[in-house]
Amino acid sequence: MCGIVGGIAERNVTPLLLEGLRRLEYRGYDSSGIALLAANSQIQRVRALGKIRQLESKISEENMPFAGNTGIAHTRWATHGVPSENNAHPHICNNTVAVVHNGIIENYQALKQSQTDAGYRFTSETDTEVVAHAIHQHLSKLDSPSLLGAVQVAVTELEGAYALGVILAGDPDTLIAARKGSPLVIGVGIGEHFIASDVSALLPITQNFIFLEDGDIAKLTRNKIEIYNADGKRVERSVKQSNLSHSAVELGDHRHYMHKEVFEQPQAVTDTLEGRISQDSVLVSSFGHKAEAIFQSVEQLYIIACGTSYHAGLVAKYWTEDIIGLPCLVEVASEYRYRNPVIQDNTLFITISQSGETADTLAALQQIKAKSSGKNIPTLSICNVAESSLTRESEMVFLTHAGPEIGVASTKAFTTQLVALALLITSIGKVKKNIDANREQLIVHGLQQLPSLISNALTHEDEIQLIAEGFADKQHALFLGRGTLYPIAMEGALKLKEISYIHAEAYPAGELKHGPLALIDENMPVIAIAPLDDLLEKLKSNLQEVKARGGQMIVFEDEKSDISSEAAFKVVKATTNVGRITAPITFNILLQLLSYHVALIKGTDVDQPRNLAKSVTVE
Repeated sequence: MCGIVGGIAERNVTPLLLEGLRRLEYRGYDSSGIALLAANSQIQRVRALGKIRQLESKISEENMPFAGNTGIAHTRWATHGVPSENNAHPHICNNTVAVVHNGIIENYQALKQSQTDAGYRFTSETDTEVVAHAIHQHLSKLDSPSLLGAVQVAVTELEGAYALGVILAGDPDTLIAARKGSPLVIGVGIGEHFIASDVSALLPITQNFIFLEDGDIAKLTRNKIEIYNADGKRVERSVKQSNLSHSAVELGDHRHYMHKEVFEQPQAVTDTLEGRISQDSVLVSSFGHKAEAIFQSVEQLYIIACGTSYHAGLVAKYWTEDIIGLPCLVEVASEYRYRNPVIQDNTLFITISQSGETADTLAALQQIKAKSSGKNIPTLSICNVAESSLTRESEMVFLTHAGPEIGVASTKAFTTQLVALALLITSIGKVKKNIDANREQLIVHGLQQLPSLISNALTHEDEIQLIAEGFADKQHALFLGRGTLYPIAMEGALKLKEISYIHAEAYPAGELKHGPLALIDENMPVIAIAPLDDLLEKLKSNLQEVKARGGQMIVFEDEKSDISSEAAFKVVKATTNVGRITAPITFNILLQLLSYHVALIKGTDVDQPRNLAKSVTVE
């Protein structure tokens, strides 16, 4: 959730750490801070409430030089303790140990009481401060005191999840990193090394990375990296080269990352399809060399995800049951992991996550693996980040090729998840002979047309911008859809909530009479999605119910849906005769644009909406 960056180098790391924080700000922006080992090897620290620019301003206002060759920095998304300067990281114990932390220490109250009894003083409300005190405590107890040894002992006392960066006054040649349940990578340089929550923070510095595994603790010096596993044994982790470019995480000519990422979707779909389809068929091997045998045994699908990824799973449920005739269950990961679910044999267990670090989704995967002994329950992860925790835990992996997604509101990641799910369902249907070659060909040709369908949908931006102006004084909105467009309505409502702070709900249009109709008046915009399908006439009747009660309708429709614009209806003829697979993907683009332009009208922070963070790595 929070963002960590650290470095040890021959040069001043301050500008490198600040740039890393800027690139990690999407992970949290309640407060930020930086700690350096100065020329005298003492810890210098600056913290600030708010976004990184506040930290930069505060550093520039300092009357003393702020520079060092070893340092750690942090941008915070608040869990324990309100956003404040005192609660900002790094946390320091007795001017000796400085710590940055991403995660949650679940037993911090017990540790805090014990440390208070031992004479330690707390200056914050955070759970992180107990980590700094624990390391300091063990430094004094070791026969041969070392920062590495103290961290190795201290983490055995911690319950919960953590990614840590640690420095020690008087030891400018050491930077310690540790992870359990929260992501952390090492950026490998020449005569310098760095740590960060993800690779995007370090792309201007290096393309070479080591992905730490759960339980790993690393000691970094300028010229050496030592990694120890949870058992304290020295291990080797491979260095991998990132194929992400420095420019991939730059805004370019766009005002916001969200806008950039919305317009990157035609290319993202093209990249996700590349090498996964031929002219007329899907390539089952895209899901791994064992995929065909695994899919042959599958009798049902079980999809687990959170947030936007959960909505992708709901769309896939309709596709699975309609196209290949297999049952499909979809659940929210944060609920699933605390139940005692019954999983039948021969079930494909699918987890979906943009980051691959979503705590609840990862826990659900670990839970099913622990309970599947003796059963045929293969696991598949659909993810946008290679070397994430989710991909390492799963039997099969399908990487979407959306590229880095910086905006907190997911756009292109969602679209490529839907593409991945369409390929999956078609592959299973093909292997099990639940679809014939003609149906497979129709689906593949539809997917091939998808980039141009999305590009066409994006041409309606000006029209949608005008509609968004009508939301300037609105506080509520209702989204309607039927069939596969109902989960898209849910996603549209979520986007509007996330970035414009307008309360929005989504309903199956047929449920209007069962409660939501009571909310309809001239102040409640109703957004409906009207594809040309077998439910269109039913939807038209639902829209008339809204009209009869003075509601304001915004309808995104197929050009042939034939819903007339009139005083109460604003109709956007957005696409033409899209298919069962391509319709939800195409119509969703329009709802993304609507939420974006409403947020601009409302004057909210589009890329960094209040109280949210991109990657939810804590419960």
